[in-house]
Amino acid sequence: MRVYDIIERKKLGKELTKKEIKYIVDGYVKSEIPDYQVSALLMAIYFKGMSPEETFNLTKAMIESGDTVDLSKINGIKVDKHSTGGVGDKTSLVLLPLMASFGLKVSKMSGRGLGHTGGTIDKLESIEGFNVNLTREKMFRIVNKVGFAIAGQTGNLVPADKKLYSLRDVTATVDNISLIASSIMSKKIAGGANYILLDVKVGSGAFMEELEDAIKLSKEMVEIGSRFNKKTYAVLTNMDQPLGNKIGNALEVKEAIETLKNEGPNDFTNLCKYLNAVMLKMVGIVDNVEEGIKKTTELLKTSAPFDKFKEFVKMQQGDVTVVEDLDKLPKSVNILEVKSEKTGYIESINAKDVGISAMMTGAGRENKESELDYSAGIILVKKVGNKVDKGDTIAYVHSNKSNSKEIIQKIKSSFKISKESVEKLPIIYGYVDTEGYHEYK
Repeated sequence: MRVYDIIERKKLGKELTKKEIKYIVDGYVKSEIPDYQVSALLMAIYFKGMSPEETFNLTKAMIESGDTVDLSKINGIKVDKHSTGGVGDKTSLVLLPLMASFGLKVSKMSGRGLGHTGGTIDKLESIEGFNVNLTREKMFRIVNKVGFAIAGQTGNLVPADKKLYSLRDVTATVDNISLIASSIMSKKIAGGANYILLDVKVGSGAFMEELEDAIKLSKEMVEIGSRFNKKTYAVLTNMDQPLGNKIGNALEVKEAIETLKNEGPNDFTNLCKYLNAVMLKMVGIVDNVEEGIKKTTELLKTSAPFDKFKEFVKMQQGDVTVVEDLDKLPKSVNILEVKSEKTGYIESINAKDVGISAMMTGAGRENKESELDYSAGIILVKKVGNKVDKGDTIAYVHSNKSNSKEIIQKIKSSFKISKESVEKLPIIYGYVDTEGYHEYK
């Protein structure tokens, strides 16, 4: 078997066999096939696409490139969730305590962020003492006791994805539906859970800018999950503006805790309720999403979700007094106001530009060597549809850096203000299961 022939076949739009895909993946992981040949194949896939069968076989080969997680030592219904990412997305910090409050078990491996803001691991490390370096055995003990645990990615889980994604990132082949689907689903299936909930972001701050493309990606991932006997649902949510009001590591922890106390912003709270409701429907705790939302709404009126979060922080060696007294979270020296230069209505907020602004404060990493400032970030005061007068504060910048003027200007330019009134953006579009797309009403 020759790599040249495989590239040639895909270049001509022919379907690759299971053996050919396995040969490429295994050879690349072992460094027996060079970058330039895999780059050529990725570009051929980008232009010619992959069939559902090819995508399944690629996912399978990627899973088989490393270890898989055996969750048999965890008692109960084992679930997992994944978000395709976005600005202000701190959903795991709220959703996992909610799911655990209903008796579900989540053993979640998360990564650090490279880009706009830190990843889930970085956010949690803004809590003094929090430990993300857990052995598999310790993680399982915490999950059995609390209902969930979050740790950094360890071991040899899907090494093919790490290598292929790094190559896709520098060859402009990231945004291909089949490649995205196999990347996400290989990691989720290797993680061992029986139920997988995907939060697929749509809009200017997401991989998928168009709803139609996001539905197509969701259907492909749900189909892959089904073929591996993993019940999979994908919820489609809006990322045309940042999620919630706070962007930055400690700031997002604060907003997540406020939400667990039923004091969070409406858009973020409603998203967490919906995601939890879809999970409850998927595992059979409720008959429909509406019932799940009702049960989740009632739960948030109690102390149970926040108590779960405190128990989780304590079990992972974090300082519980920090989550009990949010003033103990890291704080920036400088808090600067961003004021509107016009009177009117917020027509749009460019989520990507706000994310870049947050990175400029030190809340995110420009490269792997960048040091995070846990206290840094942005708080939005106005969102799409809100009325604003000239001179009103539209955002606050939390920063310890000297580039504040540049950040303020970047945030101002991300806001578009209209003279005419503007409707608020929907936060939820709907969800996809094996039966198709169900629009949220």
